[in-house]
Amino acid sequence: MDEIEIRSLHKILATPYRQEIELQHVLHRADYVTLRVRIREIKRFTIFDIDAHTARALGKALLDWADHADQDSQDAQGETK
Repeated sequence: MDEIEIRSLHKILATPYRQEIELQHVLHRADYVTLRVRIREIKRFTIFDIDAHTARALGKALLDWADHADQDSQDAQGETK
């Protein structure tokens, strides 16, 4: 790998399947940075590096989904009461 510095930013234990998600700031020898997303499922790792543009788009998509999921959940709870 070409990285020269890796700094852990955030760790999350995702539910319901308990995947460990870690976000890392990676400084590369070629003088650029990426966000490394490491997902651990038992013994298997999925690792990918993304640039700031992709991280921003992914973050927005995640927030949009969460907003809609929250609303769907509230709507479903209102129907079952």
